[in-house]
Amino acid sequence: AMDHDRNKALLLELQRAAGTGNDRCADCGEPDPEWASYKLGIFICLNCSGIHRNLPGISKVKSLRLDFWESSLIEFMKNHGNLCAKAKYEAKVPPYYYIPQACDCLVLKQQWIRAKYEREEFLATRDCQDPCSAGSREGCLWKLGKGRRQFQKRQFLLSAKEGVMKYYSKSKCQKTVISVETLNAMFQVEKIGHIHGLQITYITDGQTRNLFVYHESGKEIVDWFNAIRAARYHYLRTTFPNVPEPELIPKITRNFVKEGYMEKTGPKHKEAFKVRWFCLDSQERNLMYFKNPLDAFAQGQVYIGRRSEGYEVRGDLPQGVWVKKRKPAITLVTPMREFVFMCENDKRQKEWIDALNGVITQL
Repeated sequence: AMDHDRNKALLLELQRAAGTGNDRCADCGEPDPEWASYKLGIFICLNCSGIHRNLPGISKVKSLRLDFWESSLIEFMKNHGNLCAKAKYEAKVPPYYYIPQACDCLVLKQQWIRAKYEREEFLATRDCQDPCSAGSREGCLWKLGKGRRQFQKRQFLLSAKEGVMKYYSKSKCQKTVISVETLNAMFQVEKIGHIHGLQITYITDGQTRNLFVYHESGKEIVDWFNAIRAARYHYLRTTFPNVPEPELIPKITRNFVKEGYMEKTGPKHKEAFKVRWFCLDSQERNLMYFKNPLDAFAQGQVYIGRRSEGYEVRGDLPQGVWVKKRKPAITLVTPMREFVFMCENDKRQKEWIDALNGVITQL
């Protein structure tokens, strides 16, 4: 019992030790990890520990607080640790490769952990793939068809060299050529209703077009995602050679800063409020709205400029506007007109106001 308590105290001390990186999950960066892999010598969070359990030959996990730790294991953890593991297993992560955060979906974390420890893709001895060849890929994905009724298997082709992504119809005819310049991809598990659901967006005729795809294999869909990122990285690096890397990386792909339902009325504020699905894209400074979350095209979009240009967001109705519904309101002021939205509760109203303010105040 004394050994048990002493070793637990030593372990928790080690987790908090400065300069070890042990105070954050080795795989997703979650603060205060409460689990560890005693085979790899790393401290990890509860979610990542579940993924490590599925790598029995490579990783073995214990709870820092609930399990008994032998003195030999404490010694092993002391001689290893998160920074030590990163130096080995993340020695050559390509700049375009997406490193998941704690808030990211499961498939991204699973494949990151498998790529690091199982496939050992980023060891110092491995050759780093150049983004042009890494951004070239061909294969089938399940794509949501017209009318949002069903997913159909379609052939996709990505070429960083040509700067395009294409997909083909059932009869193998080329359907669409997408320029890598406006291409974006983001995981949308809940929206698509599939654990490997990916939303691809691009600009066509001045409008944002959505494609919703998935693949049965987690590795395959994450490989597609990183191939799109490699193609985007290659495009950005060659188009903007003088932009420093830290500025370039966040522009490779992006998630919407906020999505969800709100109600909106027309320009005269006298029409009935209609429920719409909204997506806020901070990079394009656009608030798009859709009849259905899985629509290919938005019904409309509102450009969101800076405060100095006359843009403002308020948590109330414009003067002289009266509504029957007593719901939290948002007024988005633009130089052209005022847009009025209704939220289902105060929490949603605050989230939207914060998100919209974030775009208005960004440079």
